[in-house]
Parts: sequence; C-alpha cells; structure tokens
Amino acid sequence: MTALSVSTSSAASLRADALVIGVAKGPKGIVLAPGAEAVSEAFEGKLAEILSTLGATGAEGEAVKVPSPAGLKAALVLAVGLGDAAEGSYELEALRRAAGVAARALAGSKKAALALPAESAEETEAVALGGLLGAYAFGTYKSGGGKEPVGELILLSTRKGSKDAKAAVERALVVGEEMNRARDLVNTAPNDLNPKGFAAIAQAAGKEHGLKVEVLDEKALLKGGFGGLLGVGNGSTNPPRLVKVAYTHPKAKASLAFVGKGITYDSGGISLKPAGHNETMKCDMAGAAAVFAAVVSAKRLGLAVNITGWLALAENMPSGSATRPGDVLRMYGGKTVEVLNTDAEGRLVLADAIVRAGEEKPDVIVDVATLTGAMMLALGSRTFGVMANNDELRSTLHTASGEVGEQSWPMPLPPELRKGMTESTIADLANMGERMGGGLVAGLFLKEFVAEGTDWAHLDIAGPAFHEGAPFGYTPKGGTATAVRTLVRFAEQKAAGGKA
Repeated sequence: MTALSVSTSSAASLRADALVIGVAKGPKGIVLAPGAEAVSEAFEGKLAEILSTLGATGAEGEAVKVPSPAGLKAALVLAVGLGDAAEGSYELEALRRAAGVAARALAGSKKAALALPAESAEETEAVALGGLLGAYAFGTYKSGGGKEPVGELILLSTRKGSKDAKAAVERALVVGEEMNRARDLVNTAPNDLNPKGFAAIAQAAGKEHGLKVEVLDEKALLKGGFGGLLGVGNGSTNPPRLVKVAYTHPKAKASLAFVGKGITYDSGGISLKPAGHNETMKCDMAGAAAVFAAVVSAKRLGLAVNITGWLALAENMPSGSATRPGDVLRMYGGKTVEVLNTDAEGRLVLADAIVRAGEEKPDVIVDVATLTGAMMLALGSRTFGVMANNDELRSTLHTASGEVGEQSWPMPLPPELRKGMTESTIADLANMGERMGGGLVAGLFLKEFVAEGTDWAHLDIAGPAFHEGAPFGYTPKGGTATAVRTLVRFAEQKAAGGKA
C-alpha cells in the first residue's frame, strides 16, 4: 500500500517526483488554493496564468501538469481542481476528491508531495484519506502486477506536531487501509473467494488485531437451524458460513451489531439472472466486506464501544440441490418463509444473522447489503438508501454518511407494503411482495426479524458498492468500500455517548 507521511518542509524545498497544488474556479478565472503560495513564487507569480493557458479551469476532477521551474526541487507540478473557489475553508469532500485525483494521476511515481489546503485537523485527514484511497490499485490478476500506485504521499502541513493533526493522520491511515482491504475483497474473483475463504480471512485478521472470531460451518448452521443461510447455499459446492467478529472495549457504554450480506457470488439460483447481469455479481458480498472493515477499524482506532460484526456468507448457485421457488425455509428463530424467487436471497441470509445478532441484545443493529436493484433505480449508482424502525436513528446515519463524504438518502418503510409478503398461504412470510417499491419491501422483510424493542437500520448499498464506470475522485473502478466510513463515524458517535 502507498506510504503516507507528514512534513512541515516548504513546498519549494521538498524533493519529490511531483508537487500537488489545488486550484479553483474564481469569478475572473482560476484561483490558487492555500498551500500553493511557495509554488506560485517559484513561477514568479505567473502560475495561474500558465495553467489557464494550458486549459485549466479549476473544475473538480481536473488535473493539469506543468514542468517545475528552477526554484522547486520537485520535477513536476500537478494542479488539481477543487471546484468553485471558497471564501473560507474548502469542503472536505472536495479535498478528498482532489487528493484522490492527484494520486491516480501520479500512479507509477515514487514520491509525491500534497500541498493542498490542510490547516485544520479535518482538512489534514481529508487530504490524507483521499490520497490513500485514490492511490488504490488492484493488480492481483495482472501479469506483472499492473501499474504500480504512487509509492509515497507526503502531506505538507503546518500542523505536523499538533496532537489533533497526528490523530487525524492516524485515523486516515486506519480507515484508508481497511477500506482498501474491503475493496480487495470485493474485487477478488469469486473462484478465489468463497464463504470458507472469506471466513479464513476474518480469522486471520482476528489473530492480527486481537478480535474474537467465531465461525459456524454448515454442520453448525444445520444444528442451529439457520434455514436462510442453508437454503441459499444449498445449490453450491461451497457451503455457507456465519462469521462473528467481536470487538470489546473496557470503557464501552454502548453495544452495536453490524450485519453484512456476504453472497460471494450470486447467479440468482434457480431464478437465474438474465444475460448481462451476472458479470459483476462477485460484488454481492460488499456489505459483509464493509462490516468486516468497520469492525477492524474500530479496534485499530480503540473506540470505546462494543461492536460485533456478523458476516452472513453464502454462494447462490443453481443445481439439483438448490432451493426451488415454492420451497419453504424455516429460518433461525422459527419463522417460516416461502421462497418465491431465489434471486431474493440476500434478505434470507440477513434474516438469520439479524435474529442471531438480536439474541445478544445490542443497543442498535445496522445491516449493510447490496440488496435490491430497485434501490439503484430509485437512487442511482452513487447513493445508498437508509431505512430504520427509528426515525432518529435513520436521520443519524444519513447525517453521518454526509459528514464523511458518502451519499445516502433516508427512505420510508410504508406499512401497506408489508401485506404482499404476509399473504403466503403456507408460510409466515414470502420472500417477495409488491413489485413496485421493491427496495422498501426488502427492508420491511428484514424488519420482521428484528427483536421487539431493538433499534435497527438497513443500508441498501446496491448502487455505490461497485463502480462500473471510469474512476473519479478517489473512487476506482470496481469495489468502492461504500458504508465503511459511515459505520465508523456512527461507532465514533456512540463511543462519545451520542444518541441513536
């Protein structure tokens, strides 16, 4: 992974392959952002003019390279756009994205210095995290490993020695590393990541970071009556797993349960997905990857909160042993579900895990899942939906996501949509309801398995979990690690005594 360090050296004196500055769109042309003063002096005050001549506008996502003059030790100056010029501080997300653009543009370089606005601890963290995420590359299957990311990012900051700046950089390192771990999991080919393999990765991380990890294999799941996990996994030669990853803190005053959907490959089962819909279904375990990364992050950051992650892992395949439409599954806890569509499998594995998580009586349960195409139709490919049985909890998670740069939108759970699922003539519930509002129906299904009196929220990350377009900002093509930052921020709030 790209190394990160902080320096108080002047931009002019630092030796690097490239020196990164920020530029913005002003009313009369481009404006140099704070941090670029020494660089501008080296260009005798003509840097903005030169960049404009080269076509720079300061727009977000823009990157323009200029050879350095004699007054700079770096070989190259890279100007990245921040969007509209700010009268005061720049938005943190603009800084994250600009740092990400710079890191992507400088792939293959050994050392790059970031002279972006970083006066406050929050700005320092934003630049550091954006750079680490932008430098991400997944070259496991490329001959020769693919193009190497930038080797080292040096963050220029006047706050290097301050306690809050040190904590900000440490937080960026932890969250960045764990997000990139989640991205690796999502990007790994499904023939190399099945439920057993994912469980082994969790066990290894548990030993490394001092987490308690328990794995229920197919025999334990059968003995325990986990009909949802077993029903989904029946058609695969790779049996399901339920993994518990627990972090406890001696001063914790709150306990959280994070539940992640971990379908390591989703063919749709007997209700086979149509052509063109299978190619990216290795990403259907992104919820479990996010939960896993969030729990490890909490441990590494030493948050004063107890968190248990539940990874509901299965592979959904068609075969002679696969669950059929019309079958009835007896879920963990005793409820029965008529399976009308085997491609609505995520809610089945989550239901088992939610009931199991509720037995430990956490203060809050939050599940994370690439659950429905309907949510993508509703909110697009960059925004996830937030549903909850508690309006304050839903609002808290929505606000938390915005604070860390993740786009979300609060969604309702209309009680009238429940009727379609409860009209099964042979079971307590059907795993399908009305077609319209399918993302909300899925949320209502999960709500049926939440223990009475337990606050619960559901994050449907189907849209932003896997990016199929061109990279932008710090977001690569492929796995994005969506929801990790939201979960970590929520855990930090609970550790600080915040209400749901």
